Amino acid sequence: MMVLLMLLLSQIACHAHVLGYYVYDPQPPVHMYYELGDLIIGAVVSLTFIVSNPLVFDVEPPPVVYQDLSILTKHYQHILALAFAVKEINKNSQLLHNFSLGFHIYDSYFNAKRTYHATIQLMSTSDRFMPNYKCGIQNNLMVVIGGLDAQTSLHIANILNIYKIPQIIYGSAPEINDKSSGLSLYQMAPNEDLQHVGILSLLLYFSWSWIGILTMDDDRGARFVHDIIPAFSNQGICFAFLEMFPRINYAAGHEDMLYQGAKMYEVITASKANIVVFYGVSYSVLFLIWFPHFSEFGVEKSYRNQLKGKVWVITTQMELSILNYQRTWSLKLLHGALSFTIHTKELHGFQDFIQSQTPLRNKEDGFLMDFWQHVFNCAFPNRIQDEVVGLICTGKEKLQNVPGPFFEMNMIGHSYSIYNAVYSVAYALQAMAASSQKARMDQSKMMHSLQLHHFLSSVSFNNSAGDYISFDENRRLLVGMDINNWITSSNLSFHRKKIGRMAHETSLGEMLTIDKDAIIWHSWFNHVQPISICTEHCQPGSSKKRKEGKPFCCYDCIPCPDGKISEKEDMRDCYNCRNEFYPNKNKNFCLPRYVSFLSYGEPLGISFSFSALFFSLVTALVLGIFLKHHNSPIVVANNRNLTYTLLVSLMFCFLCVFLFLGRPEQVTCLIRQTAFGTIFSVVVSCVLAKTITVILAFLVTKPGSKMRRWVGTRLTNSVLFFCFLIQACICISWLWTSPPFVETDTHSVNEEIILQCNEGSVIMFYCVLGYLGFLAIISFSVAFLARKLPDTFNEAKFITFSMLVFCSVWLSFVPTYLSTKGKYMVAVEIFSIFASSAGLLGFIFFPKSYIILLRPELNKREQLIRRKC
Repeated sequence: MMVLLMLLLSQIACHAHVLGYYVYDPQPPVHMYYELGDLIIGAVVSLTFIVSNPLVFDVEPPPVVYQDLSILTKHYQHILALAFAVKEINKNSQLLHNFSLGFHIYDSYFNAKRTYHATIQLMSTSDRFMPNYKCGIQNNLMVVIGGLDAQTSLHIANILNIYKIPQIIYGSAPEINDKSSGLSLYQMAPNEDLQHVGILSLLLYFSWSWIGILTMDDDRGARFVHDIIPAFSNQGICFAFLEMFPRINYAAGHEDMLYQGAKMYEVITASKANIVVFYGVSYSVLFLIWFPHFSEFGVEKSYRNQLKGKVWVITTQMELSILNYQRTWSLKLLHGALSFTIHTKELHGFQDFIQSQTPLRNKEDGFLMDFWQHVFNCAFPNRIQDEVVGLICTGKEKLQNVPGPFFEMNMIGHSYSIYNAVYSVAYALQAMAASSQKARMDQSKMMHSLQLHHFLSSVSFNNSAGDYISFDENRRLLVGMDINNWITSSNLSFHRKKIGRMAHETSLGEMLTIDKDAIIWHSWFNHVQPISICTEHCQPGSSKKRKEGKPFCCYDCIPCPDGKISEKEDMRDCYNCRNEFYPNKNKNFCLPRYVSFLSYGEPLGISFSFSALFFSLVTALVLGIFLKHHNSPIVVANNRNLTYTLLVSLMFCFLCVFLFLGRPEQVTCLIRQTAFGTIFSVVVSCVLAKTITVILAFLVTKPGSKMRRWVGTRLTNSVLFFCFLIQACICISWLWTSPPFVETDTHSVNEEIILQCNEGSVIMFYCVLGYLGFLAIISFSVAFLARKLPDTFNEAKFITFSMLVFCSVWLSFVPTYLSTKGKYMVAVEIFSIFASSAGLLGFIFFPKSYIILLRPELNKREQLIRRKC
């Protein structure tokens, strides 16, 4: 209402002084900087806080003579950047050669009422506060640069939008919910989306997944939180805490703000998150510096030197700027902070321009006297109102000796934006003048702020530092960000070190370039890169299991199950190795498997090979002995042909072991079990036939026996043929229906790829073994019944022992065979072949060989048929 009333009454203020208005408004000292020119650039800067007690209206307000001021002295560089740019342009004959630029700068005082007042003053004449009416000296305002904070910029826009005057924002842009509002805003700072991507890229670069968020309690802070939580969470970032701090209010005292700050401090210090993203306005760092000094403002608990172990990630709008009464405060907690700033470059001649500023020469600058007093902590004699103990300002102090938190000689981000904004206006005015000249129109009639929009939105040039300046379709400057490392030490020493860059366009992960070796971390991290994770990394060989009720960054580490591995840290799941590999003991990488089979070259294969040859030679030797003494009674007694067949079959049994050795092939897989089965069926059939022969031999010796007709080769050949035929039929059926084949087994043994013969049909394999067992049991039973027949040499006894060994071997073979894997399964079968064959050879033929070779006197017919008494 105050603004509308001022605008209405100013319409007639120059001609009729009948009406007036009064608003109680204790004014601060005049802070303005005015320089004449044909075309005026207005500016609203944020430099001064007005410290006052809140007004009450139950009594008449007392007159205010002077109010205390707190000045953010570092922000004075913003004013110098604008003045320096205007000075350069006016000296440049190539720009605006028919016009000169002037400027008019006011302070917003970080206050809405005074921001409105300053904006209206820009549109008034230079000597009288009469907005919306031009009288006296002409004020040709073309554009307004400001403000520093989003809320200040919005207050300015509310006035300028009425007149469609372009506004160039050098700080945070306000959040405009109504996109059709038509505010004439141009933004020099990077947009918020780019900053969000930059922070996320930085966190991912350093693998910081457990962070805290500290923002100002306003609409922009809420919008920041709303935007980053889903984006960061999608990239694996979790939030340890999310705190909002109040805006600094100098008119309402410190009690509420400090009480909230103390509570917030407790949350931050209790968190194990080492990284805190700090989002706020230009002066928000002041709130952070207050943390260790709460006790000085009445907070009971002292927090001095307790805020440790945090790396502060500072957003673009904040500068390390402190007030005069904070000169003795420590900046230690900010050492090692990483700050996103507006991209800057040093400008030739700017530092010389800064050094040329003295309050004794520049009388037009209404900011300079207060700035000088605060930055040097002194007072000018003519401005001392009470007895003051302190230094007297001489005006010859050197700004280069001022500590960094109060003032910097190097170009800071917001100053660089103001410099580029002034040049953008100059180039737009140049284009406007060229357009009116081509149209043969009077340039003085064309130089209006309304026409400037078209040329300002399409401006494009390279500034004196070589940076390309241009706006996008949303009137945002195409600009990236610098990443600075804040280095602080005692005596308020402060230095910002550029350690990286964030480009304004490209894909995530490629926008960020950073030199991490150049970063100086705080000493409480032992000067090494800090780690910020909720849970220690799960080492290779384990996987993450999320904790119930905790963020997804908090998890337990569980070992990989058998047969699976994890090769990297923090893997969500373990996985199987490929078939040709197997997990190592620690389950953190895969080892190549070796192909396993019972080869001739390994010790077990060599021993089996020599054993097979040895037993075959022994069998051949026995056969040779029997052939040499083929007419001796002991050879003739049990059917010589049957004996020779048994010995030859035993020799083949020993030799068939070679079918089980070596790399399995399709041919060997097909014939080895069938060959083993058929040869052993011949062996057991011969033993059965010999047993029957022994029994018949004793039966026919009885008087009147009718068994004589069964004695002879006819019966034994029939037994041998039919027993062999049955086994042959089983083997043929096996090969016909489900033949064995070569198989690669990657599951039975982790370390091996077992190359083996799959028997095809397990049922048929055990049918072969079962048939052999059936024949062996019959042979054993018959021999057992004939074991007590009276004779000096009763062969049935030896057959009984041999078949007992045979049956014992093959009965123990089955469970042993089933409990082994790979080549040891083959070894069990080979050992069973050796044991059973050697048992038959030893118990049946060694006694006879002993008599033939060593006891020839017993090798007589009378000795063989002599009965026991």
